Amino acid sequence: MEHAADPSHPRYRSLLMRHRLEVAAEKGMLADSALIAHGRGEAYDYLLGEKTILSADFATKVALRCLKDATHPILSLNGNVVALAGDEMLRLAHLLDCPVEVNIFYRTPERMTALLSDLNERNDRLGLNVEILGANPDGEIPGLKGPRAKCETRGILQSDVLLVPLEDGDRCQALVAMGKTVIVIDLNPLSRSSQTGTITIVDEVSRCIANMIDSVNLDLPRQSDYIHEEILQAALDSIVGGMKDRFKTAE
Repeated sequence: MEHAADPSHPRYRSLLMRHRLEVAAEKGMLADSALIAHGRGEAYDYLLGEKTILSADFATKVALRCLKDATHPILSLNGNVVALAGDEMLRLAHLLDCPVEVNIFYRTPERMTALLSDLNERNDRLGLNVEILGANPDGEIPGLKGPRAKCETRGILQSDVLLVPLEDGDRCQALVAMGKTVIVIDLNPLSRSSQTGTITIVDEVSRCIANMIDSVNLDLPRQSDYIHEEILQAALDSIVGGMKDRFKTAE
């Protein structure tokens, strides 16, 4: 059992996600600011009703189509993504027949070892053989400085379409500037990553990836059907609506 909370609790899934982060922190997988970042996203998800809104569902299907049509798709994972949706990301990579690459903002040898070890354990437990990159960076993302620019040539640098959940805004902008199709998963539609990504999915990461897995064999919409500004506005409208609903409930 992953968490002691009763599954009948109305916010059981949210408690489960918190627990996964606690476990990951104990293993040395997370940066010190990871729990703060998660709490910020959790607040947005609360206003979205902790469910996939219609605009996010559509963006998810467009993004999946792009990943399926890509020549070199890559799923980029940071510490929070591994903790919250490591299994789901590996299952999606298996279905897409593509690698994943660990790429983190606060890069240290200790964190990289912890994350790669966790992913390899998950790979074995799930009976998958997904290629896991990130241990041997031999390239850098142009426009970035320091350890956060490091990546693998046959991974992120070679990719034409990247899925980058919970991405840093600077790195998202740098990847877009390279001419790549950058798919962002971010609960904050006002973040720089959400604003500058090619396709933005305003949804909780584990829920979003599970939706992709469930949709992999569907007839999916094309990127030409996606209008970035409308998707972000729809998410903002849902958040404002969620705030109004909470106020009514409190009255």
